[in-house]
Amino acid sequence: MNKAIQIGAISLAGASFLSLGGCATPAAEQAPEVAVADKTTASATASFVVSEGLSQPTPPTRILDEAAAQRLLGAKRATLQWISWDRRGSVNARMEDGVLRLTATQSQEGGPGRLFLDGYVSEIGADYFTFEGKVQITGTPDRERTCEADKSWRFAVTQNRPYWRLREFEWCDYLTDYVDIYW
Repeated sequence: MNKAIQIGAISLAGASFLSLGGCATPAAEQAPEVAVADKTTASATASFVVSEGLSQPTPPTRILDEAAAQRLLGAKRATLQWISWDRRGSVNARMEDGVLRLTATQSQEGGPGRLFLDGYVSEIGADYFTFEGKVQITGTPDRERTCEADKSWRFAVTQNRPYWRLREFEWCDYLTDYVDIYW
């Protein structure tokens, strides 16, 4: 069965292990009862997705600066210099179960250029955030260009600018890409 099940946040309440279906444990070693957190505690625990018996936790975003987190949650625009700094793309930053999720897009007007980001913020400080997810650039500055990576990225504010800039400039093919998220 290849069906993913979203079970929300789970608190293991001091459990040292979890007994999974199909795994036999002697009666003396039975796993303690697992408590499922209600919606009021979900933001303080990790989200889990279970697929074929495996769980992949997304830890809550580590917020070191509340004002910076609020700026990022209010971010509405994104740019890639190859597309345009004047005609900005959109950003959707939202808090889901304690995890700050981030999606951003920009499309070249009348052309093939596209910027796409999708993932979550693992940590945010006063002048930076760490983004875990996909960054994709296609069709710009050359129509044939495609750059895509799914990994950990660092964005930072420099020189008092009103945006965070991706700090890996030549991550794909030695062209310098300026990816910016504006507040």
